[in-house]
Amino acid sequence: MPQTATPSHMRTEDARKRAINALALAPRSFLKDRFAGFAKEVPPALPVRGPEVGLVMLRGRAGGGGAAFNLGEASVCRATVRLATGEVGHAMILGRDTETARIAAHLDALWQTDAWRDRIETEIVTPALAADAEALERRAEETEATRVDFFTVARGED
Repeated sequence: MPQTATPSHMRTEDARKRAINALALAPRSFLKDRFAGFAKEVPPALPVRGPEVGLVMLRGRAGGGGAAFNLGEASVCRATVRLATGEVGHAMILGRDTETARIAAHLDALWQTDAWRDRIETEIVTPALAADAEALERRAEETEATRVDFFTVARGED
């Protein structure tokens, strides 16, 4: 179960990776609504790069362990911003939504400041990770409900 703040046992790099992951997974409407709630208090961020749209190659493996092959391409949007205090935030999200990438990068930069970290963890990161975990569990339950077990009956003559 996700915790309400950065777990104290996590290194800063691991905690930031967790936060960036949550920002990338969060739906657009969720990020926009939460960011709008911060709007009057948030320090401005200057764009360093983008937001810009590009492609990434998706790789797969046959049977989960075979040789890797190029499955196809996916659109991604990335952005980098800098706060006046020097923190640099990065974001890369699936899709072509430049505004969401900019917001995620801004939130990453804010997360790096002591003044904003707990609030972003509590109001954005933890709920986003919890929602993603629930969606994964729901998909697993749906998949399990349609599982078919095959078996073979062997005849004794062979």
